[in-house]
Amino acid sequence: MQFNYSPEVQEKVDVATKQVEKRKIVLFDDDINTFDFVIDALIRVCGHDTIQAEQCTLLVHHKGKCEIKRGEYPTLEPMCTALLDRGLTAEIQ
Repeated sequence: MQFNYSPEVQEKVDVATKQVEKRKIVLFDDDINTFDFVIDALIRVCGHDTIQAEQCTLLVHHKGKCEIKRGEYPTLEPMCTALLDRGLTAEIQ
């Protein structure tokens, strides 16, 4: 069986693929939570390894915020909620 793909069909596939919008969780600095608490939350909630969690925590502390996770909204929403439930300041952008 042979399939004939026209340029119009490929264009529609390309457009449909581009519509899946990647988003990000941004974690913001606060004066309440300890480094260890934030590191632990990033490991448990976002699946970071220890080094990645430590680096993100330092960036948040020194720069005021850090992008900690990228993905599609349905994947990020429960992670962001879990961070907020722990008292961290985060949002999906």
